[in-house]
Amino acid sequence: MSVQQEAEVDAEALEVWIDQDLCTGDGICAQYAPEVFELDIDGLAYVKGPDDELLQAEGATARVPLPVLPDVVDSAKECPGECIHVRRVADGVEVYGPDAG
Repeated sequence: MSVQQEAEVDAEALEVWIDQDLCTGDGICAQYAPEVFELDIDGLAYVKGPDDELLQAEGATARVPLPVLPDVVDSAKECPGECIHVRRVADGVEVYGPDAG
């Protein structure tokens, strides 16, 4: 992805979700972006809502605040379980993660 494409993506509303079936509980995501991710007592990572509550429903999404987007992207790239998906809210296209084109 070029710098220009990344800048275009950065300007759009993005959301992130975690596939818990693939989560290894490594915690890299929570280290990179604790504002967005947290490990629960079950040892799996979850996204957090605006009130810092863990969103545990299957496929639950959280908006990605622009200031932490680079940290969320690093989380998706470094995740050993390849379970972090970042997609555009407007059309649902995955821009970072295992299904990104």
